Formats: sequence, C-alpha cells, structure tokens
Amino acid sequence: MGWLERHFVAVMGASLVAATLLCALAVPSMLQSGLTPLLALGLILLLAVCLGDVALLVVPDELRVSATQRTLRLTSNVLAHTSGGLTKENCQAICQLLLPETKAMAVAMTDTEVVLAYVGESSSNYPPGSPISTPATYKVLESGKLETFTSLVPETSGDPQDLGGVVPAGIVVPLIVGETTIGTIKFYYRHRRDMDRAQLAIAHGFGEVLSTQFSAAELDRQVELTAKAEVKALQAQINPHFLFNTLNTIAALTRTDPTQARDLLREFAAFYRQTLENSESRISLASELEQTRRYLKFEHARFGEDRIIEREHIAPGCEDLPVPAFMVQPLVENAVRHAMRDEGPLHIDIHVARDEADVLISVTDDGLGMDEATAERLRSRAAGPDRNNPRGTGMALRNVAERVKRFYGSGSGLEIMSRPGEGTSVTVRLAGVASELE
Repeated sequence: MGWLERHFVAVMGASLVAATLLCALAVPSMLQSGLTPLLALGLILLLAVCLGDVALLVVPDELRVSATQRTLRLTSNVLAHTSGGLTKENCQAICQLLLPETKAMAVAMTDTEVVLAYVGESSSNYPPGSPISTPATYKVLESGKLETFTSLVPETSGDPQDLGGVVPAGIVVPLIVGETTIGTIKFYYRHRRDMDRAQLAIAHGFGEVLSTQFSAAELDRQVELTAKAEVKALQAQINPHFLFNTLNTIAALTRTDPTQARDLLREFAAFYRQTLENSESRISLASELEQTRRYLKFEHARFGEDRIIEREHIAPGCEDLPVPAFMVQPLVENAVRHAMRDEGPLHIDIHVARDEADVLISVTDDGLGMDEATAERLRSRAAGPDRNNPRGTGMALRNVAERVKRFYGSGSGLEIMSRPGEGTSVTVRLAGVASELE
C-alpha cells in the first residue's frame, strides 16, 4: 500500500471509530427521551452515515492538498535528472525516486536497445547495459503505446533470485520525443493485484512527464547545435576574405619589417585560437572587444594606421557583460569591408550604454553608407544574397541578429541606420540584461 493509500485508510478508520463512539454515547440519551429502540437505532445509523459523509467530504480535501504537494516535490526531483537526456545516471536517479512511491517491486528504464537503469528486487541481474529481452518492451518500442502484462514473462535468460526467472505483472510506458520512441520506463509488480488503476495512472503520468521533459531537452540540444552551426558558418565566412589578406600582409612584412611580421604572426595565432575556443559559449564584452582590436591590428598593417581609426565608449561596468562570441567583431569587419572610401580615414565608434533594463551596443562609421532599400534588405532576417548588390550578402548581420534573438529573447534585436555618403550605424539591443551588471 502506497503512502497516500495508507494515509487515507488511517484517517478514515479514525473517523469511523469516532463516529461509532459518538453514537454509542448517544444511545442512552435517546432511549431516556422516549424513543423506541428501533427509532433510536435508525437515528444512530443516520448519524453514522452523516459522520461518514463528513469524513469523505472533509478529509479527502486535506489529503488531496498533501498528496498534491508530495507529487509536486517528487515531480520536481524527477525533472532535475532529465536535463542531460536519457543517460544511465539520470535514469538511475529517476528510478530510485519513483520506486518508493509505487507498489512496484522494481522500476527500470531503457533506451531502444539496452537497460539503462534497474532499481528494486533482483537489480543485480539487470546491470546497466544489459540487452532488452522483455517482449512487452519491444512491443512498446515498436508501437509507441503503453502496454501491460499479467502473465509469467521471462525477463532475461538469468534467474532472478526472488521470482524464479519470471515477472508476474508489469506496466511498460513509452518515452517519446517528437514522433520517435526513444526508450521506456517499466514498473514491475510481485502480484497481479498490485497493478491497479492507481498504478496505471502513476505510470502513465510519469511517462508523459518524462517524455515532455526529454523533448524539451532535445529541443534545447538542437537549438544549441543550430547556434554552433551558425557560429561555424560565420567563421567560414570570415576566413576566406580575411585569412589570405592577412597572410599576404605578414609575408610582405617579413622582408620589410621582420619584427612587425613576428608580432602580427603571434597576434594572428591568438586571434584564431580565440575564434575556435569561443565558438560555443558566451564571453565577456571585454574579451569580445579585445578580439575586435586584434582584428584591427591586421587591417592597420594592411591599409595603414591612419586609414582606420577606432574609438570605444563603454559605460562603466559593461565590460563584464556576457555576450555571444562574434557579436562586435563582425560588425566592425563589415564596416571595414564595405564602408571604406578609396582615400581618407574611416572612423569607427563603438558605443556600449544602458537603456533602462536593456544594453545597447552600437558600431558606427562615417563611410560610404547605403540607400534605404539596401538597409531594409539587411534588416530582414530572411535576407539572402542580392545579385544586384555585389557589396555583400548580409550574412554576418543576419547571424548576429538571430543569435541575439536566441540568447536574449523578445525585445532584442538589431537595427540599421544608414545614409549614402554619411555612414552607417548598427545597433544591437540586448533586452533585460542591465540587471546582470548590478
């Protein structure tokens, strides 16, 4: 008998005992008042029924509150072991949590091929990694539907110590992500009578909860993989046009200024090491700005110190703000690639400031600028290559905009302002991050 059932029976038993005692005490008074024994007995029975009804009406509410709280705690504890997906460690912890809350003699979890965890009687016979051999489990994996069995079904070729090689009854619940069954959770019972409706509800409910949580974990994993792929795509975009120009510059300097060539080569190695190391995580804004300055060293060596003048205006405390890698540097690179005139300096200003709960990061240049049609094309997330505009595809801007949306959610994004002949300003809004600076 489970905790809830034991609690309910105890409370109801006490209620009935109290009702009986009260009725017994009432009998003498009823007879003294002139009531016939038959009528007194009828009133006693009516009183007992009423008291029983009161117990049924009042006590279950209290039990439901207590049971709900207990269930919520259990569910929370179970969900704490799902973030990493269907692993042996997670499954072991989940089975250990669920077993005491059921009538089951054992709880097990599998993927599509092997046992991931087995907790309860005869657990030594089913270590993690053991192949699945229960026919009901294969049926559930194939159908994606809950199955029960109440016949003596061999669990493995080994002989369980307590059950003589058989499991009298069980519930097998599919774990489904999307439309794919990724595994099962199984509840085994010593007696067929233990597998009642309450146990079916428990098994089905936790199967649904686990499936939902594993689906969320898989979605998070896919989002993470997508983000990584986008960063890799950005790296691939940076490499071709930047790599060879930088190497050619260093090669030329080996003849004219070997010392500078060695310095640039060290910076070049550091730049790409940071590029690879930061591809999968957020970094401090200070680190992103350092990477941007390192990039500008190569462009200064290529074009000259006086051709690109970069200035930074960073609000106090913003240097430590965690930001996605490759957020500022691609914007500065875009300015160098597309805004420089044939002659004269290009001024690039980086502004970082608070805007109430948000943080704004702007990269502004005084270069060639662009018309409104081109700016509007770049604002669109769906913008693709424009054959009529050889000056760029907008890939870097799209990549930055989409990753900012993914990391910071609603209210975040990228804005482009530009005028031909006057320059361009690209502003990134990070919604709700100002609190991280406090």
